[in-house]
This record gives sequence, structure tokens and C-alpha cells, in this order.
Amino acid sequence: MTKPRKQIHLAAHFPGVNNTTVWSDPEAGSHIEFSSFVKLAQTAERAKFDFFFLAEGLRLREQNGRIYDLDVVGRPDTFAVLAALAAVTDRLGLAGTINSTFNEPFEVARQFASLDHLSAGRAAWNVVTSWDAFTGENFRRGGYLPQDQRYSRAETFMRTAWELFDSWHGDEVVADKETGRFLSNPDAGAFSHHDRHFDIQGRFPVPRSPQGRPVILQAGDSEEGREFAAATADAIFTRHGTLEAGQAFYSDVKGRLAKHGRTNDQLVILPAATFVLGDTDAEAHEKAHEVRLAQVSEQTAIKFLEQLWNTDLSAHDPNGPLPAFDPVVGDSLIAKGRASVRMYRDPIATAHEWRALAEAKSLTSRELIIEVTGRQNFIGSPATVANALDDLVQADAADGFILVPHVTPGGLDEFADRVVPLLQERGSFRTDYEGPTLRHHLGLEK
Repeated sequence: MTKPRKQIHLAAHFPGVNNTTVWSDPEAGSHIEFSSFVKLAQTAERAKFDFFFLAEGLRLREQNGRIYDLDVVGRPDTFAVLAALAAVTDRLGLAGTINSTFNEPFEVARQFASLDHLSAGRAAWNVVTSWDAFTGENFRRGGYLPQDQRYSRAETFMRTAWELFDSWHGDEVVADKETGRFLSNPDAGAFSHHDRHFDIQGRFPVPRSPQGRPVILQAGDSEEGREFAAATADAIFTRHGTLEAGQAFYSDVKGRLAKHGRTNDQLVILPAATFVLGDTDAEAHEKAHEVRLAQVSEQTAIKFLEQLWNTDLSAHDPNGPLPAFDPVVGDSLIAKGRASVRMYRDPIATAHEWRALAEAKSLTSRELIIEVTGRQNFIGSPATVANALDDLVQADAADGFILVPHVTPGGLDEFADRVVPLLQERGSFRTDYEGPTLRHHLGLEK
């Protein structure tokens, strides 16, 4: 008996703090004006994507004491943008990144329950934690929590939010037949939660929303992050988008579900992915090279080097060799608020690896940064990209992809018009939405 084809899940990422966007492209637009959000979201909905994914930056990052202005700067409030998008879309899921380290369960639960009502069941919450005391300075409590406490707080935060969502069971509000007024059960919305993280009790003011609670997304590759996703998430946002790495991650995370009483279809694994299309594979690769040059300018290359070397390299020649001295180990002296600072757990070892790679391939500093920060997953003609994407999903390296276009907001159009129809012809992607909520789109509603 022929095994049925897995259905691919696709989402559109509106870039936040990143170096993916090509500002120099004539089609590049604002990341503040609402029209940009509308354009990307409506393109995703036209292509029958599962959801629109909005990243979040809670503080403008700095480098060398100045605002880091070589990528996205500024971000409107997540809930305001998603609520507005609910009015100009009908079926597309609306996912927002909200931090569990700095916020409080009651506030976040109320906002997501409201969004789920406003969107008729399309809300999703990308739960993130933060180690960053620099960002935490914007908040009353401050930002620093050790990693084990971050995930402990995050898991407790989630469970507390669920208690609030579940404090309404859906049948508390009834209409009085004589007066037409709505009456509620006197116990509706009552909650009481007391532990080392949260000590709250009261009444949750928002009746049960169409999904009951928002779809939960999580991004994290650490041991704690994987376990947190297996225990609580509906979907996980990952960087493992190649066959070997993707299959290993997929097998590891899915293998953790059973001990939490969950099955494989209750967690959707979605790597982030970029794409460059051309009429031919050769044309696409030529275009991809130009995109990478635009993404990593000479100034950007220096900024990346400074993040690893932890020292001012403004006088360094980006078209020359890597710095001859080793990185400065210790607290960041250069970058503030950049997640990438913590990516290099052993800066000296990483610098040695980069030197070896640069020597082997005769790369300049800028060329080396282009090589090691490459984010282009799918390059080729529409048929080549459709084949590659589908093959990875059918091979259980992913359940789908969160696509990050390099031009905002129109960079998704070509994929929607040229790749999606090929996936539909294969029977790997829907031709129309089958249910009203995001849970239906993700196959979580049986």
C-alpha cells in the first residue's frame, strides 16, 4: 500500500532583528508602516500558508555604544499589529513572539485570548525566554535569569497561562430568554495559582476563545529548549534545515513526546528557511551570490567579526585576512542585546576554525563571514526548490518551513506564484483551507 504524502506546512516570517533583509533592493519597504505587514500577510493567505509569524525586538541593539543600524531597527507592538491584521485576513494564522521572562501570565493570557476572539481562532504564541540583562533594563524586574531558571519560569508561565485560558469552559455565558441579557456562572474565570514564580488569584475576564488557547510555538536548540518544546509546544521553530541535521533534530524531539503523553502528530517541526528563485538553477545561484553580497556589506562583515572577537575592529580591512590575534574572552565589551553574542561558546576555537576555513578557501574577512553566516536553504528554479523542499519533508527532516524572504514585504510573491502551485500539483500542499482555525491548518484539530 502506497504511503500517503505528508502535507507540508508553510509559514511566512516577517523579519525582525536580522541581517536577512536586503535594504538596497529597490523593492525593499518599511518595517514600521502597516502596509508592509498587510502585503506579506495577504500574500501568505493567498498562497494558503498556515500562518504569518512576527518576530519581536524589545530593545534596539547596540554595538560600540551606538544603535546597530545595519539591519532592522524598530518594531511596533506585536499584539497591535496582529490584531490589525486579523481585520484584513480571513484564514491565515497570526503568530506573535512574546517573552516569558519579562511579562506576566495574566497580561499575556488576556491579550492572546482577545486576539483569538478577534481572529476567530487564528492566534499563536511563540514563547521565548531571555538571558539578556541589557534588554531587561527596559522592565521593572530586570532581565537576568540563569538558563535553568529561565526555562523553569517559562514552563510555569505556560502552565499558569493555561489555567487562565481554562478558567472558562465555554458554557458559562448563556442568554436569558426573557431579557436577552447574557448571564455568567458565578465561578466563571476564577483562578488561583501560587508557586515560587507567580502568586496570583482572581478572575480571568475573557471568555473561552475559539481555540481554547493559542497555538504554542517555541524556538530553542538547547537540551532545555528541546525538552520544553516536547512538553508544551504545538510547533517548534528550528534552524536545522538540511537533511542530516534535520532528521537528527526531528528524531530527537519527536522521540521525547511519548514520556509527556503526546504523539508525533501533536508537535510540528518547522525550520526557518530562505530561498532564491530564478528561471534556471544557474540564474538562481548567480542571483543568490548577489543577495549574499548585499546581505553582508563591508560594514556588516566588520560587525560580525567584532561580535566574535569582542573588540573594536573599525580599523580592520574587511577585504583582507582575519584578525591575527585571538578574541577577547569574557563579558561582551562590544555588542548589547544581540543573541548572536552567545552563539560562540568557545570564541577562540571558533576563530581558529574560521582561520582554517579562510586559509583553505583563500577567503577575505568579508568572504569568510558570507560563508559562515549563509542562510540560503533553497536556491534554484521553482521546480528545483519545490522538489528540495518536498523531499526534506517526506524524509522526516521537517514537517514544513517558516520562510524568510530577503526582501520585505514583496519577497514572498514569487514563491507564492511559482513554487506553491508545483507543491499543490504533487499533492503535498493544500489547495484551500479545510478548517477555520490555525489548529486545523496545522493538523492539531482532529
